[in-house]
Amino acid sequence: MYHGSVDERSMLRLTHGAFMASGGRASSVERACRLALTGTPGTGKTTVASLLADSGITVESVEKLAEHHNCIGEVDSSDNARPVDLEALSSLLKDEWRNSPDSITVIDGHLSHSLPVDGVILLRCAPSVLEERLKKRRYSSAKAIENVEWEILGGAWNEHRGEVPWIEFDTSANSAEVIVTTLRDWMADGFKPMSPDLAIDWVAVHEG
Repeated sequence: MYHGSVDERSMLRLTHGAFMASGGRASSVERACRLALTGTPGTGKTTVASLLADSGITVESVEKLAEHHNCIGEVDSSDNARPVDLEALSSLLKDEWRNSPDSITVIDGHLSHSLPVDGVILLRCAPSVLEERLKKRRYSSAKAIENVEWEILGGAWNEHRGEVPWIEFDTSANSAEVIVTTLRDWMADGFKPMSPDLAIDWVAVHEG
């Protein structure tokens, strides 16, 4: 397991995936759209979502959407999470979300990038920092290790869909306030990608 310290990331770390959507999808992103706020549990999604909501952006959660559509199970005692029938929920939302929302809407949840969204905000966290956060949440040892290993391997990047824009933040090196400010600038600028940079690689950081 990775136990190294965070490297010298004093400047904001973000990575944009190229926007490759076609047809009406692109215009909906420029006007109003649905953005997934995703990342391994413990990377700071709830805090960022709360600040986005405070700034006037509509925020919905995967859990609430799943409850509304009866696509959620009972609480798992190992991490206090509720399993979501992602396939069923995605199918239902594909029809429901056929039209763009009235304003930019952020969907909060570590499964949100698998829903039919128009873009993805991915939060990352240094594995050593993430491990401590999960311990404070009283995750079981096995569940904490599972999530840390998932982060080391790239997390949601492993499920990256190239047809929508992505932006990536390192929450272990930047405050939620800085992230939200940069994120709002990205939104205001039409979700334009800065460059085809590679995703954060914690293995390379540790080896370096």
